[in-house]
Amino acid sequence: MSHIDTLPPLRDVIQKYGLAAKKALGQNFLLDLNITMKVARAAGDLENVTVLEIGPGPGGLTRSLLASGAQRVIAIERDERCLPALQEISEAFEGRLTVIAGDALELDHKQILRDNGVDLANDRIKIAANLPYNIATPLFTDWISERQWPPYWESMALMFQKEVAQRIVANHEDKAWGRLGVLSNWRTNCDIAFDLPPQAFTPSPKVTSSVIMVSPNAEPLPVKQKTLEQVTQAAFGQRRKMLRQSMKGLGGEELLNSVGIKPTRRAEELSMEDFVSIAQFMEKRSSKSELDL
Repeated sequence: MSHIDTLPPLRDVIQKYGLAAKKALGQNFLLDLNITMKVARAAGDLENVTVLEIGPGPGGLTRSLLASGAQRVIAIERDERCLPALQEISEAFEGRLTVIAGDALELDHKQILRDNGVDLANDRIKIAANLPYNIATPLFTDWISERQWPPYWESMALMFQKEVAQRIVANHEDKAWGRLGVLSNWRTNCDIAFDLPPQAFTPSPKVTSSVIMVSPNAEPLPVKQKTLEQVTQAAFGQRRKMLRQSMKGLGGEELLNSVGIKPTRRAEELSMEDFVSIAQFMEKRSSKSELDL
């Protein structure tokens, strides 16, 4: 009998501890272990891997990550009601689960890993999570904005609302193309692994969800993230307008002509490489100005 077989059904756990999902916490629980195992398999080989999980709730995905061979799962859970249920999992899997009580948006994830004996430079670390809807995008943005790149994590398997997932994996030929797509395309390789219907969750959300796989781009095009974000904010901030107008504050027509981009184009027509070229030119222009001083 495997460790996972010794644990009670998740519905019984929810009833036992009164874990009705809270909308304010963005909670939608995955209770079908066939589905949570599918998510865990999407994370790839977990042997000798420490998995960082955000928002485990009653622990459906947590069980599957451990059952799939994760050396250890370090989970951050804001809802204190879930802690006793997660403690049961920790006991069943002989201490391979460490639970940190707190808000994932406010905690230093790297410091938590270090405090729990994880070597960020040498240990294998992956991130896997059925992300609470209300914090999913800022968490993802933080993870792909690491100053040191490649980052401490080797891959991520993450659940998002399908609409958000499409924005993350989009390219300039897609309707969902925007600032988030530029940033994720610049630094990572992202793909939607599979979709899950609303009825897969308890309670059922009003939207379809998607699991995306994310791996770092080892050598992203050289540019400062701050500059790239400045460019995309201007361009997509007025996406219906031509770039000569939306980017007027950054140099407008003169800037665009300098990098060979027609000023009459619109933001959604530019590729990630186009945005990087604009940002690179701005940085060179700024450096030259400083030297002239």
